Formats: sequence, structure tokens, C-alpha cells
Amino acid sequence: MIRLVALMIAFVCIVPALAAPLPAGLDPQNTIFLDTKYGRVIIRLRPELAPKHAERIKTLAREHFYDNAPFHRVIPGFMAQTGDGERGDGTGKSKYPDLPAEFSKVPFTRGVVGMARATSPNSANSQFFIMFGETPSLNGQYTVVGEVVSGMEVIDRIKKGSSANNGAVTDPDRIVRMEVAADAK
Repeated sequence: MIRLVALMIAFVCIVPALAAPLPAGLDPQNTIFLDTKYGRVIIRLRPELAPKHAERIKTLAREHFYDNAPFHRVIPGFMAQTGDGERGDGTGKSKYPDLPAEFSKVPFTRGVVGMARATSPNSANSQFFIMFGETPSLNGQYTVVGEVVSGMEVIDRIKKGSSANNGAVTDPDRIVRMEVAADAK
């Protein structure tokens, strides 16, 4: 019953955001709508920087892989990580092969979306993270795939994890729905 009420509240919060038009200058084929119980986040993908990674995110969004995926690792002042639509704990990935790195000179600053990976630079698959602040140590070490153009206040509200447990979140907030703007109805 509590989950039903929570879903109804989330729906009421999201409906106004769903009616909002696409901000000017964005290509609907390379724009992602990421909906949470707190509202909508609009992400501009950067295929000119990371064509394979941008395409992977669009493919997985179209397959609804990200729907209900948790923000399983959230570190205040650093980043919010999600995209494990398989296991939900940060150890899962999609059915597709890992991607080769597509590093760029774009710095990791507030709102930048990067691809999460394991130790190997060529191990990004489905998981991504959104930066809360500037982290120069990531520059040139992780693939920048996009940037938040609207809704960072939504990301700021995501439940934070324990610093004692590398940001792992107990009972995490989730992506309600994630879709390519061109596919939105």
C-alpha cells in the first residue's frame, strides 16, 4: 500500500514535467529525459565526443533498461551513479559488450555525465554518473557522454550514500523512466 501511494505521488510530481517542451537548441535524437520521483532531468548527449557511448545510452533507454534502475552509489560533492538495470547494486551491465574508451578534454564539472567503468578503461557498458561538482582527477580518465541542461536540482535531491561504504545507498532513489526525447509522447 505504501509503495502504491509513493508511486501515485511520484506520478503526480512527474506529470507536469512531462508536458514541458524541449529547451531550445537541443536535438531530440540526442536528448534524454530522465524522470525521478523528484522531477525530470534533461541530458544533452555528446555524440561528437563519445559516439559509441551516446548510442549505447539511447539503445538502452529505448529498451527501457534504465527504467526503475537505482541510484546505487551517491557521494555528496562528487557524483550520483546509476544505470545498473540488471542487478541494481553496481555490479550489473547490459547484454551488450563493453565499450572502448572515448576520452576527451572536456572536464568533469557539475552536471557532466560520465560513463562508469571497472579498472579497465575499456569496460564502460551501461552505468553512468552525474557530477555534483568539479573533479579534475577524472579528466581524461573517464568518458564524458553528456551534460545535464535542466534538472540538476532534481539530482541534488537524490538520496546520498554512506561515505563509510563508498557511497552505497540503502533503499536508493530510482529512475522512474528514461527515454530519448524524440521518442517521448
